[in-house]
Amino acid sequence: MNTKRTVRFFTICDYEEEQAYLREMHRSGWKFLRLSGLCVYHFEACAPEDVVYQLDFNQEGLAHRDEYLTMFRDCGWEYLQDYLGYSYFRKPASRTSGEESIFCDNESRMDMLGRVFRGKVLPLAAIFSCVLLPQLASSISRGEGPLIGFLSLLTGLYLGIFLRFAWKYWKLKRKS
Repeated sequence: MNTKRTVRFFTICDYEEEQAYLREMHRSGWKFLRLSGLCVYHFEACAPEDVVYQLDFNQEGLAHRDEYLTMFRDCGWEYLQDYLGYSYFRKPASRTSGEESIFCDNESRMDMLGRVFRGKVLPLAAIFSCVLLPQLASSISRGEGPLIGFLSLLTGLYLGIFLRFAWKYWKLKRKS
């Protein structure tokens, strides 16, 4: 069996880009098998095919796993795995009607983004507020240059992710 691994990092906002990446890999003859470790994608060689990949963030759905997966299976989606709260699904594009998505409208997409916000962004905000900001303020007052740089980088990364998430949510809200 011919396999390959790639390391790719997608933020919590980049689920659409991740879906596109997996689809492009399948079109190139590499079927997604699983995601492991820290952003390590495992692929298996296959005949090139156009396959739609979809991610859903629904930790409540996992509490009722059988019904959750049956709902997707009944709609023709193959369940692949769960990773960091996201469930991975795929379906051959030939069995879809155009740009099919597991979300039927903007309201359900916004609902998923709300679940991501509550499950991922709010805990990060708590860590950011309780740990990083006080440490950054303390480091600035003591003049600890390298630590200030590192904490400023983390602060910038967090704010960048938060702003991207807010922008994506705002654009979707305007469409509905």
